[in-house]
Amino acid sequence: MGRRIAIFGDVHANLDALEVVLADCREQGVDSYLCTGDVVGYNACPHECLEIVRSLGCPVVKGNHDHYVASTADLSDFNPHAAAVVEWTRSMLDDEELQYLNDLPFTETKMGISLVHSTMDRPENFGYVFDNQQAEANFINQRIPICFHGHTHCPMIYEKQMTGVFRIDPQDFVLRPGRKYFINVGSVGQPRDGDPRATYVIYDAAQRLVSYRRLEYDVAAAQARIRAAGLPERLAERLACGQ
Repeated sequence: MGRRIAIFGDVHANLDALEVVLADCREQGVDSYLCTGDVVGYNACPHECLEIVRSLGCPVVKGNHDHYVASTADLSDFNPHAAAVVEWTRSMLDDEELQYLNDLPFTETKMGISLVHSTMDRPENFGYVFDNQQAEANFINQRIPICFHGHTHCPMIYEKQMTGVFRIDPQDFVLRPGRKYFINVGSVGQPRDGDPRATYVIYDAAQRLVSYRRLEYDVAAAQARIRAAGLPERLAERLACGQ
C-alpha cells in the first residue's frame, strides 16, 4: 500500500463514471485504492464495473446493494426501482461473481484506516448518517481515528472533538491529531447532493490531507445504457441532476 490513496464507492454499475474516476486517479499519482462498497446496483454495467474494481486488488467492503444482489434476501425495504435493478443484476452476474459479493466483509482496516459502507455501529444494518447525532452513534463504535464510508451518496466530513461532533462540508481538509473523522467519499455512479459529477476522495497520508475530486463524465452514455437494458427511466433521469 502506498501513501496517496484513492477512496471511492457507490459505483453502482456506472461504467462511464468509473472509467473517468480511475483515469483521474492515474493522473493524480494514486498508488493505492480503497472501495466503500456498492459496486453494483442502479446502473447497467454490473459485470464490467465488478471486473474493473476486482482488477485493482484493493480492499472492498460490502454495500447494501452488493449484499442484496448476492443473496435471496427480502427486498421489501428497497424502493421499487432499486428492487427491480437488484433482480436484474442478479441475472447478469455469474455464480462466481455473486459469491465474491457475498464474501465481502462489512468492515476493513488497512494502513490505520477503517472502511465501512454505512456505519461502524451494526454495519450489517446499513444505517444512514445525515447529521451529527447519527454520526455520534458511529463514533462510539469507531476504534480507528480515520474511517471512510459511503451509502448516502452525499460527500461530508464529520469530526469528533472533546466538545462534540462537527460537520464539515466537502473540501480539501487536513485531519487534525487527537480527533476522530468519519468521512463520506460521495458517489462515483449516482451522486445525490445536487451535483451530478462523479465524486471520490484522495487521501495523502503523509500530509493527512483529504481532497475531494469531482469529475464530469458522459452522463448521456450512462443514461443510454440504462434505457437499453430496460431499467426504470427514473434511474436515467436522476443522473443528470445528481438527485
